[in-house]
Amino acid sequence: MTPQERAERSAQAMWAGDRASKWLGARIDAIGPGRAVLSMQVADHHLNGHSICHGGYIFTLADSAFAFACNSYNKLVVAQENTITFLSPGKAGERLTATAQEVSLTGRSGVYDVVVTGEDGRKVALFRGLSRQVSGQHFEEETT
Repeated sequence: MTPQERAERSAQAMWAGDRASKWLGARIDAIGPGRAVLSMQVADHHLNGHSICHGGYIFTLADSAFAFACNSYNKLVVAQENTITFLSPGKAGERLTATAQEVSLTGRSGVYDVVVTGEDGRKVALFRGLSRQVSGQHFEEETT
Protein backbone atom coordinates (compact mmCIF):
# COMPACT_ATOMS: atom_id res chain seq x y z
CA MET A 1 0.00 0.00 0.00
CA THR A 2 1.36 3.41 -0.93
CA PRO A 3 1.44 6.27 1.59
CA GLN A 4 -1.22 8.07 -0.48
CA GLU A 5 -3.51 5.01 -0.43
CA ARG A 6 -3.01 4.70 3.33
CA ALA A 7 -3.91 8.35 3.82
CA GLU A 8 -7.05 8.00 1.69
CA ARG A 9 -8.19 4.83 3.48
CA SER A 10 -7.54 6.43 6.87
CA ALA A 11 -9.61 9.47 5.85
CA GLN A 12 -12.47 7.27 4.63
CA ALA A 13 -12.49 5.38 7.92
CA MET A 14 -12.45 8.58 9.97
CA TRP A 15 -15.06 10.33 7.83
CA ALA A 16 -17.49 7.43 8.28
CA GLY A 17 -17.79 8.23 11.99
CA ASP A 18 -17.09 11.98 11.98
CA ARG A 19 -20.49 13.40 12.85
CA ALA A 20 -19.03 16.77 13.95
CA SER A 21 -17.36 17.61 10.63
CA LYS A 22 -20.44 16.48 8.71
CA TRP A 23 -22.73 18.56 10.93
CA LEU A 24 -20.45 21.56 10.34
CA GLY A 25 -21.02 21.12 6.61
CA ALA A 26 -17.35 20.36 5.93
CA ARG A 27 -16.05 18.34 3.03
CA ILE A 28 -12.67 16.78 2.38
CA ASP A 29 -11.13 18.41 -0.69
CA ALA A 30 -7.70 16.73 -0.56
CA ILE A 31 -5.83 14.25 1.59
CA GLY A 32 -2.27 12.95 1.63
CA PRO A 33 0.40 11.81 4.05
CA GLY A 34 0.64 14.50 6.72
CA ARG A 35 -1.71 16.89 4.93
CA ALA A 36 -5.40 17.57 4.45
CA VAL A 37 -7.63 20.22 2.92
CA LEU A 38 -11.18 20.65 4.19
CA SER A 39 -13.68 23.36 3.37
CA MET A 40 -17.11 24.59 4.41
CA GLN A 41 -19.66 27.05 3.10
CA VAL A 42 -20.46 29.73 5.70
CA ALA A 43 -24.21 29.30 6.19
CA ASP A 44 -26.64 31.51 8.08
CA HIS A 45 -26.45 29.31 11.20
CA HIS A 46 -22.65 29.84 11.33
CA LEU A 47 -23.02 33.60 11.79
CA ASN A 48 -22.55 35.38 15.13
CA GLY A 49 -24.04 38.65 16.36
CA HIS A 50 -21.75 40.62 14.03
CA SER A 51 -23.08 38.69 11.01
CA ILE A 52 -19.67 37.09 10.43
CA CYS A 53 -18.66 33.45 10.85
CA HIS A 54 -18.43 32.53 14.52
CA GLY A 55 -14.82 31.81 15.51
CA GLY A 56 -15.82 28.48 17.00
CA TYR A 57 -16.84 27.21 13.58
CA ILE A 58 -13.59 28.42 12.02
CA PHE A 59 -11.70 26.66 14.81
CA THR A 60 -13.71 23.48 14.23
CA LEU A 61 -12.94 23.52 10.49
CA ALA A 62 -9.22 24.00 11.21
CA ASP A 63 -9.27 21.33 13.90
CA SER A 64 -10.92 18.86 11.52
CA ALA A 65 -8.29 19.50 8.84
CA PHE A 66 -5.61 19.01 11.50
CA ALA A 67 -7.24 15.73 12.57
CA PHE A 68 -7.33 14.32 9.05
CA ALA A 69 -3.71 15.34 8.43
CA CYS A 70 -2.30 13.79 11.60
CA ASN A 71 -4.40 10.62 11.23
CA SER A 72 -3.21 9.99 7.67
CA TYR A 73 -0.75 7.23 8.60
CA ASN A 74 -3.36 4.67 9.78
CA LYS A 75 -2.49 5.34 13.39
CA LEU A 76 -4.96 6.75 15.89
CA VAL A 77 -3.92 10.29 16.79
CA VAL A 78 -5.61 12.85 19.05
CA ALA A 79 -5.08 16.54 19.74
CA GLN A 80 -2.81 17.44 22.61
CA GLU A 81 -2.98 21.23 22.26
CA ASN A 82 -4.35 23.66 19.67
CA THR A 83 -4.11 27.42 19.24
CA ILE A 84 -5.69 29.76 16.72
CA THR A 85 -5.18 33.36 15.66
CA PHE A 86 -8.02 35.06 13.79
CA LEU A 87 -6.86 37.46 11.09
CA SER A 88 -9.99 38.43 9.16
CA PRO A 89 -13.68 37.57 9.34
CA GLY A 90 -15.33 34.68 7.54
CA LYS A 91 -18.08 36.18 5.40
CA ALA A 92 -21.64 34.94 5.02
CA GLY A 93 -22.03 32.67 2.01
CA GLU A 94 -18.33 32.21 1.24
CA ARG A 95 -16.42 28.92 1.24
CA LEU A 96 -13.67 28.76 3.84
CA THR A 97 -10.78 26.37 3.18
CA ALA A 98 -8.52 24.90 5.86
CA THR A 99 -5.18 23.57 4.60
CA ALA A 100 -3.30 21.46 7.15
CA GLN A 101 0.37 20.54 6.75
CA GLU A 102 2.65 18.50 8.95
CA VAL A 103 5.58 20.51 10.31
CA SER A 104 7.18 17.80 12.46
CA LEU A 105 6.53 14.18 13.39
CA THR A 106 8.85 12.68 15.99
CA GLY A 107 7.90 9.45 17.73
CA ARG A 108 4.29 9.78 18.88
CA SER A 109 4.20 13.60 18.79
CA GLY A 110 3.42 15.84 15.84
CA VAL A 111 3.14 19.52 15.00
CA TYR A 112 0.75 20.71 12.27
CA ASP A 113 -0.01 24.14 10.86
CA VAL A 114 -3.39 24.96 9.36
CA VAL A 115 -4.14 28.05 7.29
CA VAL A 116 -7.82 28.96 6.87
CA THR A 117 -8.48 31.10 3.81
CA GLY A 118 -11.49 32.83 2.30
CA GLU A 119 -12.61 32.50 -1.30
CA ASP A 120 -10.55 35.55 -2.27
CA GLY A 121 -7.38 33.94 -0.88
CA ARG A 122 -7.10 36.14 2.21
CA LYS A 123 -5.94 34.47 5.41
CA VAL A 124 -8.82 34.14 7.85
CA ALA A 125 -6.99 32.25 10.61
CA LEU A 126 -3.74 30.53 11.52
CA PHE A 127 -4.01 27.37 13.63
CA ARG A 128 -1.28 25.22 15.18
CA GLY A 129 -2.10 21.74 16.42
CA LEU A 130 0.03 19.45 18.54
CA SER A 131 -0.85 15.78 18.19
CA ARG A 132 -0.24 12.62 20.17
CA GLN A 133 -0.48 9.08 18.82
CA VAL A 134 -2.49 6.60 20.89
CA SER A 135 -2.87 2.86 20.38
CA GLY A 136 -4.88 1.48 17.46
CA GLN A 137 -5.43 1.79 13.72
CA HIS A 138 -8.22 3.07 11.52
CA PHE A 139 -8.30 -0.14 9.48
CA GLU A 140 -6.61 -3.54 9.55
CA GLU A 141 -3.27 -3.43 7.83
CA GLU A 142 -0.42 -5.90 7.77
CA THR A 143 2.78 -4.52 9.21
CA THR A 144 6.18 -5.86 8.24
